[in-house]
Amino acid sequence: MEADVSEMRNELQSRDGLWRRIQLECQKLYTELLKIKEYKDMQEIQKKHQSAHVQLTEQLENKNTELLLFEESGEHQEEELNKIRNHVYRKEQSQCSEQQRMKTEISDLTEELHQKEITIATIMEKASLLERQLKMELETKHKLLTKQQLLEFHYQVIKSENTHLKEMM
Repeated sequence: MEADVSEMRNELQSRDGLWRRIQLECQKLYTELLKIKEYKDMQEIQKKHQSAHVQLTEQLENKNTELLLFEESGEHQEEELNKIRNHVYRKEQSQCSEQQRMKTEISDLTEELHQKEITIATIMEKASLLERQLKMELETKHKLLTKQQLLEFHYQVIKSENTHLKEMM
């Protein structure tokens, strides 16, 4: 039985070591995944921003060309200029709104990441608690096993004394 208990203890220690390595690897992979996702998200945001900026620049260049043509022709100059200003203003407002939305999205993602980190920490604490409980149960079972063996020994001694007394009678 001691060999079985020792074998069980060795098996549990082996599994505990494996579990810890798996947990560490999961944490590393999760951290790397978050970094990659964050990098990818930032690249997408930059691409969107650059695309919007290029588009706005092209539109602004087109409007500037139109403005020069209108200045040369002298017709509807003020009206077209106001249209261009309004259009650029709306685009700037749209771009500001998009930037604000992206900031909010990044903030939400950061909060979500924080919540996941808290969840991971909670799981790690629970795993640690379960590990301690398992160790305490193993110690209790080992003590009970030892006590049982001692009682069996006392039983054998009393049984042999009883047999000896019966023979004497």
